[in-house]
Amino acid sequence: MRLPLTLVAFVLASPAPAEAPPPALAAPFPVAVRVDARAGVGEMRPIWRFFGYDEPNFTTMKDGQRLLGELAKIGPHPVFIRSHHLLTSGHGTPALKWGSTNAYREDADGRPVYDWMIVDRIFDTLLAKGAKPFVEIGFMPEALSTRPDLYPHDPPPNERAPVDGGQAYPPKDYDKWRALVQEWVKHSVERYGRAEVESWWWEVWNEPNIRYWKGTPEEYRKLYDYAADGVRRALPTARVGGPHTAGGPGGTFLRDFLEHCLRGKNHATGGIGAPLDFVAFHAKGAPRFESGRVLMGIAEQLDKTDAALATIAAFPELRELPIVIGEFDPEGCAACQGPQLGYRNGTMYSSYTAASFARLFDLAAKHRVRLEGALTWAFEFENQAYFAGFRVLSSNGLDLPVLNAFRMLGRMGGRRVSVTSSHDPGVEAMRKEGVRGQPDVSALASLEGDRLSVLLWHYHDDDVAGPDADVALSLEGLPVGDGRVRVRHFRVDRQHGNAFERWKAMGSPQPPTAEQHAELVKAGQLTELAPAAPLDVRGGKGSLRFALPRQAVSLFVVEPES
Repeated sequence: MRLPLTLVAFVLASPAPAEAPPPALAAPFPVAVRVDARAGVGEMRPIWRFFGYDEPNFTTMKDGQRLLGELAKIGPHPVFIRSHHLLTSGHGTPALKWGSTNAYREDADGRPVYDWMIVDRIFDTLLAKGAKPFVEIGFMPEALSTRPDLYPHDPPPNERAPVDGGQAYPPKDYDKWRALVQEWVKHSVERYGRAEVESWWWEVWNEPNIRYWKGTPEEYRKLYDYAADGVRRALPTARVGGPHTAGGPGGTFLRDFLEHCLRGKNHATGGIGAPLDFVAFHAKGAPRFESGRVLMGIAEQLDKTDAALATIAAFPELRELPIVIGEFDPEGCAACQGPQLGYRNGTMYSSYTAASFARLFDLAAKHRVRLEGALTWAFEFENQAYFAGFRVLSSNGLDLPVLNAFRMLGRMGGRRVSVTSSHDPGVEAMRKEGVRGQPDVSALASLEGDRLSVLLWHYHDDDVAGPDADVALSLEGLPVGDGRVRVRHFRVDRQHGNAFERWKAMGSPQPPTAEQHAELVKAGQLTELAPAAPLDVRGGKGSLRFALPRQAVSLFVVEPES
């Protein structure tokens, strides 16, 4: 029987969102943004379609299933879900930063006993909701761990479980470890079909350069070799990679791992090199709480990304290999709470997401590498207080503004086209200094067929009120030379796509009534600022002018009138 988590009464006091300036603030400042639909700058790869969370058992719970269905609808491309603890021993009861499946145990004679019931339930749910597994191979089952005496058992549901317990230790038998992975992949093929499992990503462990791995770097490379060999024995065409290092560049750990996969001696096979179908690392920001407000750390997140991409690009053999930033977030702990994390419920998180994801295309182009995805480590926490201050996409079935940022990104596709802005600080300045002076008001644009999509944001690291941006948006190279197009304008700000602000206006009920909950569900959806309107185009050119509040995000979709 799966027990629900105990309701937490604590709700983090979040600073007031900064996108709604009081009347006494300065007048709006002018911003000129130019989009040239004729000037392609690269593929609009859907890097935002990856999500993850510590607690795999939330997958099958009520709000978890609802959110998975919402994530699967954000765009036409498959959404991939990564979670920890898929091999951890236990009863399948979730806690903060904890989960389990009991996939492996041993009988009295030390023979392996495999039990895929809970894992199957998790993967069945993902697929039924329209998502796919990004399979993290870990953590170590109790019967295989070299330190079973340190294994956590039934951690309290509302206390963060230790990440460096017995589940973080190397296996006592690497052959049994390989056999476990091989049987898991074999079972998956039998249950879901070869073609389906070929579409998954299989990755070995999580952040092995910090507390999640209690072995040495060499022991991790051995763990990787045996796991990858087990994957390939069961399915030679499977996609396997790693190492999902913490801290962006990962120090020498990432570089030594890549060198090993290319030219080192394989611990499992005795040959040279190890399978490597993608490279993954993590990059996080570092917000602070100063003078009663949040000060974001986008500089650190972008700088870590830049350094890791440089490490990978130093290997010419890897330039065409897919790269996934396996955790790409404003800070490191989704299950943590505190004043420096007060940005999460409001529009600072959504504007930060738009600004940071857009700059990933610039960094990938700088290093001439293939960035396939950036995974957001945020999901939901079942049976917790409403808007409790965790890093989530949804709270008790109510979508946060950040989820609407992903819904906007999901409407983009085709090829990226040229954008210039008079208030774009540029990625190099942002990774060194963040956005501490003038606000970042810029855009990301794509052309798919005859549909132009323009995502604009007004972001600043400092969570204080500021004036609106008076944006003059110039559109050039539109597929319609002369005539009319239809313009749809979606918005996330204090009044739009923001269940959190509506909940506060209700008096922050814990819990809301059924009628209030229904109203909040509606308030959390992506909405249009106004009904679709026509725009006259001459010579492939058109223009729009609008106010963009601080920490707001807009999406314009421009199409020929039907």
